[in-house]
Amino acid sequence: MNHLSYFLIYCDDVERGKRFYEAVFGWHIEPWGPPDYYLIFPKWPDRSMTGGLYPRREPLTGSGTRGFECSFSVAELEPIATAVVANGGTIDMPEYRIEGVGNVFYFIDTEGNRVGAMKYDKRA
Repeated sequence: MNHLSYFLIYCDDVERGKRFYEAVFGWHIEPWGPPDYYLIFPKWPDRSMTGGLYPRREPLTGSGTRGFECSFSVAELEPIATAVVANGGTIDMPEYRIEGVGNVFYFIDTEGNRVGAMKYDKRA
């Protein structure tokens, strides 16, 4: 299977998105490359998988998913859910179990993107 090696999160307000993801996942995010582009390092200084934040190219209209929906592996779900709400996000789908995989919940970030947080079951 091919594994995700890079992701890009489009933002209406890049600085707001940066603050949100730093607070929720503890990511290290720094300016890099083109103007208004930020590089994401999931755990500093681990650079095994990176992502980016960039201004949305055109305003969102209507509803529905715009692009890939990513889920991130986390050690615990409750602190992430609390951080999402405390930093301006909303819970889109409360925590539920996927047998043989783990527990997951989905949230909407400050930029209108749907994101998953998954606590994998180590016994699976």
